[in-house]
Amino acid sequence: MDKVRLAATRIVHEVTSNGAWANVALAQTLRREKFSDIDRKFCTELVYGTVKAGASLDWKISAYVKRPLAKVDAKVLNVLRVAMYQIFFLDRVPNSAAVNESTELAKKFCSQSAAKFVNGVLRSAVREPSKSNFPTGDDIESLALRNFHPAWLVKLFAAEFGLDATKKLLNFDNTEPPLCLRVNLLKATRDKILDALKNFGVQAEPSTFAPEGVICRGHGALDKFQPLRDGLCQVQDESSMTAAHLLKPTAGDFVIDCCAAPGGKSTHIAELMQNRGRIVAADIYDTKLEHVKQNADRLGITIIEPTLTDARTIGDKFPAQADKVLVDAPCSGLGVLRRKADMRWKKNPAELEPLPALQEEILSSAARTLKRGGILVYSTCTILRSENQSVVEKFLSTHADFELVETKIFLPHVTKTDGFFAAKMIRR
Repeated sequence: MDKVRLAATRIVHEVTSNGAWANVALAQTLRREKFSDIDRKFCTELVYGTVKAGASLDWKISAYVKRPLAKVDAKVLNVLRVAMYQIFFLDRVPNSAAVNESTELAKKFCSQSAAKFVNGVLRSAVREPSKSNFPTGDDIESLALRNFHPAWLVKLFAAEFGLDATKKLLNFDNTEPPLCLRVNLLKATRDKILDALKNFGVQAEPSTFAPEGVICRGHGALDKFQPLRDGLCQVQDESSMTAAHLLKPTAGDFVIDCCAAPGGKSTHIAELMQNRGRIVAADIYDTKLEHVKQNADRLGITIIEPTLTDARTIGDKFPAQADKVLVDAPCSGLGVLRRKADMRWKKNPAELEPLPALQEEILSSAARTLKRGGILVYSTCTILRSENQSVVEKFLSTHADFELVETKIFLPHVTKTDGFFAAKMIRR
């Protein structure tokens, strides 16, 4: 029986039935299993592809299963999902292999009777593929099915950006994201990392958005990439590197990063400060602060102080003390759907409603920590105006002593990066 397909099916089951995050569960599995590079890539494709297709796969399965999918055993359903993804969306996998291997997998993962059911469903799908063709219209439901997004999200994007831009955005969300690295300028140069990546057999190029950014188009196991382990670079998307550059930290500054975990932006700020000064990296979770400390230690940074603090009250703790303040606010994360395959299916409209109020509360509290003449940067990894421009506009309407200096907007289908928003303000 195919160990790679079994591993992928187990991960998909953890994601869909037990609430695991696909990237975390996959990383844990790949560290545990001794797969070849080819097998690692196949496992990754099966997991991310199946999870990303989500309800669109279930729609196809429903065409060949007579009873409601809610009455199909969860393990059996996940075997079908991984198999159907191979049949309909992986051209390089022969249908016979997908059917036979998945039937054998069902015997191991489910039961003998389940294997017969799986075999029958998959054979029907191979025999009558047109029975589950997606509709071709440009209505919300049809676009959602064809582009692997929930209908409510397609409707939201269409209202925000218009139909043509939404089609481009949905398509971009389904592309494979490159690995982005930020060079640790305390220890290395971008040319040095580009040479190391070339020696590692990775196609890499400098980012056009960030002077420390490197874009990797293909790579093997990162655990084996020594410069990353040695702290010469850090994984971070090029669009999010904008936040630290807008903040313009200098050596000797006192900087507060209000929502710091896991520390990507805090460590970037520290590098721009030449590891001289003071950075309070605040977060509400102890476990997440541990990640901040680990990243700082690996990168050789000593000026970061992980601090357990609710950002909504940080203004009381450090009144008018900071030179620069970053609010990388909790948000819907709708700018990074390309990178987080399962997020689109885990989100729901009710989760988005309270976010602007929370963001405004954090921003107002953070503003109180800033000295006069200091810089405040507000950023998110979402692309919704309600969480970005509207939050900044409302803040400025109630804080006459702050002035908007610059805004950066990264729309994924336009910039070909993760979605990101940042606004730079100065306290007069």
